[in-house]
Amino acid sequence: MYFVTNNSTKSRAGYKKKFDSLGLDVPAEEIFSSSFAAAAYLEQTKFKDTGKKAYIIGEVGICEELDLIDVPWIGGPDDKGKEPDMGPGGMLHHDEDVGAVIVGFDRHVNYYKIQTAQLCINENPGCEFIATNLDAVTHLTDAQEWAGNGSMVGAIKGCTGQEPTVVGKPSPLMIDYLVDKLKIEKSKICMVGDRLDTDVLFGTDNGLKTCLVLSGVTTEEKLLGEDNKITPDYYCDSINAFFAKEPASV
Repeated sequence: MYFVTNNSTKSRAGYKKKFDSLGLDVPAEEIFSSSFAAAAYLEQTKFKDTGKKAYIIGEVGICEELDLIDVPWIGGPDDKGKEPDMGPGGMLHHDEDVGAVIVGFDRHVNYYKIQTAQLCINENPGCEFIATNLDAVTHLTDAQEWAGNGSMVGAIKGCTGQEPTVVGKPSPLMIDYLVDKLKIEKSKICMVGDRLDTDVLFGTDNGLKTCLVLSGVTTEEKLLGEDNKITPDYYCDSINAFFAKEPASV
């Protein structure tokens, strides 16, 4: 079993600590976060060989994963609370050695970070724009939905006119990495998740079996509604159904 998440705020080591706190023994190698996916993409494209550094809009998860592959980075939590000089003649000086801008979920996103990303992408030749995911909303609390990473990626798209390389779900990068690692056919993998537009789409777009659980963001009403065009192979109330004593009705 592998755990795949679009949440880039933690690294694999960070998620392992969370699993440990829940009493679950999950090896870090079986956790695939979009922060790891960003690092894996840079590794696959031999970014380190360019001698460039990455600029991060995001939290510590991306930083920790880049450290593991020795890719230098700036930004991230270090740019929390910064403000550019916007007085007469004011300007923000950016690092011309940045060769990639990575945008992940950032609870402290600000105008300084957006302007830095804009300058790097628009003015540094060949600078790549990478997004951990395009999730429209996320669930920081159980009281309401919150703007997701799609809003932060959208800000950078808007000021650069560039489309990002997306490394998280439903992009194929994660599943291609797993298939190569495990030497297994895609048709023998089942993606289980609670979101139609990421989890189930990730599965259907990449040739996997899919199972939607109704214990998260998707209701049965939404799943079966006329407006929904994404259909899982199976759905159930929660992951507890996997451990039911009675055979499932299909």
